Amino acid sequence: MTTGSRAVQVTSLGEVLFPTFPLRTERLQLRPYGPDDFDFLLSLESDPALLRFISWGPRSEEQVRVSLAQKLEQTSLRAEGDELTLVMVLDEIGERVGDVQLTWTSREHRQGEVGFITHPEHAGHGYATEGAELLLRLGFGELGLHRITASLDARNTASARAAMRLGMTQEACLRQNAFCKGEWTDEVIYAVRADEWRAARRS
Repeated sequence: MTTGSRAVQVTSLGEVLFPTFPLRTERLQLRPYGPDDFDFLLSLESDPALLRFISWGPRSEEQVRVSLAQKLEQTSLRAEGDELTLVMVLDEIGERVGDVQLTWTSREHRQGEVGFITHPEHAGHGYATEGAELLLRLGFGELGLHRITASLDARNTASARAAMRLGMTQEACLRQNAFCKGEWTDEVIYAVRADEWRAARRS
């Protein structure tokens, strides 16, 4: 997947990221959540089928309001533990199709974690991969991360395919590591290093 040269505009001050929005890929605009995104976020976080392989949810309207308030603040990476959460908007028609997230998990070890969720009406078009690819580019290129991971329920084959399209390799399977919606489930860890990611894009 190729992103255009206009995809990333970022101010990086001493390992601090302040993206200039919207960020763009071939088909998407990525921007922070805003107050008008409540109904969209509710459609994601209250859908039992969509959240089947996620430990939390479904959420009530009040819980989604709390979630949205948190996401409104997730617009930069200033310190270890910060999260950058962006809405994926289909550039052609302005429709929201999901969101992607990059978490700065360790400053010392230069580690991050990526996550993504796609609205069911827009699944199967590669939007999660396209949006997450841009976050990998931010993480490796601007923040100087060494390694980025993704943690998935082992039954979530769609997200596993997206992780592999990002160049990630399954590194571990933690058996019955999570109690998810009434049952013990396996957790799989995918990861890609900066050198692997760059080499794949040169080939």
